[in-house]
Amino acid sequence: MLRILTVDDSRTMRTLIKHYLSDAGYEVVEAEHGAEGLEKLAELPPDAIITDINMPVMDGFEFIDNVRALKGHSRVPILVLSTESDDEKKQRARNSGATGWIVKPFDPVGLIKVIERVLPRQQRENTAAAS
Repeated sequence: MLRILTVDDSRTMRTLIKHYLSDAGYEVVEAEHGAEGLEKLAELPPDAIITDINMPVMDGFEFIDNVRALKGHSRVPILVLSTESDDEKKQRARNSGATGWIVKPFDPVGLIKVIERVLPRQQRENTAAAS
């Protein structure tokens, strides 16, 4: 089963994401902010990451920078899921290493399609074959 790490300070948002992704067959690991996300990353390496930008302790930009600096995580897809939509922040996220950007509120079907698009095809096929 593919594992998705979701990092968001909103419990409601984490619950929604977990609900939709679990129903789609993904294992979901939750973190409340970037620092906790880094801890979870070390414990249970994810196949993809969904992160908010505006969070306490460590924001999404710093979180992305830290993930990309860690050995073995340079290619993990990172999607930003945020209420922010200005081009400057999107560019900053891309410069940090984000793979894509989704604006809240999100369409659950669209979120799953984006995840399917960013996960390496071979990885999805290997997981499906193992099930």
